[in-house]
Amino acid sequence: MPKIDALESGSSAQRNGLNHQAIEDYLKTIFALAEFETPVSTSRIAEARDVKPGSVTSMLQRLAKLNLVHYEKHYGVTLTEAGEKIALEVIRHHRLLELYLNEALGFSWDEVHEQADILEHVISEKLEERIAHYLGNPKFDPHGDPIPDKDGLIESIPMVPLVETAVGTTAQVARIQDDANSEMLRYLAELGLTPGNIIRILDIAPFDGPFTIEVNGEVKVIGNAVAAAILVTS
Repeated sequence: MPKIDALESGSSAQRNGLNHQAIEDYLKTIFALAEFETPVSTSRIAEARDVKPGSVTSMLQRLAKLNLVHYEKHYGVTLTEAGEKIALEVIRHHRLLELYLNEALGFSWDEVHEQADILEHVISEKLEERIAHYLGNPKFDPHGDPIPDKDGLIESIPMVPLVETAVGTTAQVARIQDDANSEMLRYLAELGLTPGNIIRILDIAPFDGPFTIEVNGEVKVIGNAVAAAILVTS
């Protein structure tokens, strides 16, 4: 992983570790939000990280001094090349860990996000590559999120939210957008709405009404909010 240079010294190794972790977390958040809007607004980052906008502004100013982001007040933020490289490495760690925890250690897909959030900052590059090799250099994590390769490249597959599909559509579940929502993940697993499964849209009620779908030969009804979290491919 690229070194984060010019960090202010803390009072202990633990403090310095927390500084690095906070920086990596912000870069990862900005990268994820940039999939949907760019530049990314301070308010969106605050919402995603559940912190006050003032705290976000302070961190963005710090990241700008480290040449990890381009930041302008009232405009938003984008990652620099250095910032994006760090974000992709942390994301690679996180998604490899999620898959390893799921496949090798038996964690369910609703448990792995929290564990990977802790471990992603501390694993070595050697361990990362051992995990990748053990898993067969996978391209996707348990939630369908693409895993960057060791060069930071991500495989791109056209996907659309389930809410944008039409009645009569047959599609494959490809990705769950909110992989931190363990309650929803458990619910989706119960319904069979996991990556790789085929679904058919039977009916969509008007005015944001529920979706009636067929999955694994069974008819299910899901709300609009759940349908919005599911990305599918044709």
